[in-house]
Amino acid sequence: MRYGILIGLLLSLSAWAVQEPLKFSSPAQEARFEHLTRQLRCLVCQNQNLADSDAELAHDLRQEVFEMMQSGKSDDQIKQYLVDRYGDFVLYKPPVQGNTYLLWLLPGVLLLLGGFVLRSQIKQRAALLDKNQDPDAS
Repeated sequence: MRYGILIGLLLSLSAWAVQEPLKFSSPAQEARFEHLTRQLRCLVCQNQNLADSDAELAHDLRQEVFEMMQSGKSDDQIKQYLVDRYGDFVLYKPPVQGNTYLLWLLPGVLLLLGGFVLRSQIKQRAALLDKNQDPDAS
């Protein structure tokens, strides 16, 4: 009895994990789908795009994108639907707007700040080295 339950459980799990491949009507449609899913972020993984993610939600979102493509929606309409539902975070390149200024400007600000700190450290060490090598300083 236990073995029957175990085998049934294992078979149901393996059947559940298999996802039907998407059937495209043309290579151009498949290329469009690939391009679109590379522009969208996986909401679970967050560091992967939708095309590369193996998360269950990513599978569902790819299926949803595919269905919207089949219904004739444009890439912009599909992206807007996902932004309306999940926010700008779903886009790998969110638009520059009031709520994303920090996201766009922070890397540059941190780079400049790091450059200033590095410059001041180099100057301090050079001054200390000059002071230690100057025989008149004692």
